[in-house]
Amino acid sequence: MKLQQLRYIWEVNRHNLNVSATAQSLFTSQPGISKQIRLLEDELGVEIFARSGKHLTRVTPAGLSIIELAGQVLKLAENIKQVAQEHSDECRGSLSIATTHTQARYALPPIISEFTLKYPDVALHMQQGTPKQIAQMVSEGQADFAIATESLELFTDLVLLPCYRWNRCVLVPKGHPLASINKPLTLQALAEHPLVTYVFGFTGRSQLDDAFKAQGLTPNVVLTAADADVIKTYVRLGMGVGIVAHMAIDSVLDEDLVALDASHLFASSTTKIGIRRGTFMRGYMYDFLARFAPHLTRELVDEALLAGPRFEHGLFEGVELPEH
Repeated sequence: MKLQQLRYIWEVNRHNLNVSATAQSLFTSQPGISKQIRLLEDELGVEIFARSGKHLTRVTPAGLSIIELAGQVLKLAENIKQVAQEHSDECRGSLSIATTHTQARYALPPIISEFTLKYPDVALHMQQGTPKQIAQMVSEGQADFAIATESLELFTDLVLLPCYRWNRCVLVPKGHPLASINKPLTLQALAEHPLVTYVFGFTGRSQLDDAFKAQGLTPNVVLTAADADVIKTYVRLGMGVGIVAHMAIDSVLDEDLVALDASHLFASSTTKIGIRRGTFMRGYMYDFLARFAPHLTRELVDEALLAGPRFEHGLFEGVELPEH
């Protein structure tokens, strides 16, 4: 049994049994992958993949267990390399962050700026996607950290570290009727206007829908987007009233819009960092976490990773999260 063979079955499964796509991603030949998988199956005495002719059709029950263990072995092998690198040069390496547009555009820039100044020899990679996509990237080992508000809980192999709480504001053009109201904004008032806000599954959208539902109101959402900048664009075009994360407001760039506090209307949301259990934590990775969320000390992170998915939540009871 070879690590290469375990990587092949792991990657073939990740590429939905498409051997050709797997070969392209690994810069090798399709026949070579097929041959190594067959050799592994012969050695183990079981089929990992069921076939119809030359095509793989599904993963066998035995294959499911073998592929899961193969993923663990590959991760441990990567950790061995990381341990060696940590001892040879603790300030050199790579860090891959998977996150959403809102985090990448508004929350992360000052953190990234400070981090890269301190660690110029750490290659920093940022990947953007939906919350579900970025959680899957970390679950499959394609990224080190997933930073998002929604969907991280869907992946049971991720340890979730709460970072900060945030809420929303309402955006309208200057001169809009809501901008002249001299009393706190109400959901009833919002329900009377067309709304432009986040796509479901992005940036705490579920809390917004729950708030309207709790009061028996149906919001008139006329346009949704994953990007706060897109939402602001259509607010400027008069498409509707925008509801965005408060952190997405720039006092200079958005001076033509009026931001109205809406934190009393919606439950606050919590942004979390998801880390796959078993990840080898380099020194600079702890430093990044502490910069992003100062309460995430090395000791607390280690304790959470040791506790594992679904058992780490109690560690953060009583921890006061900062407001963003």
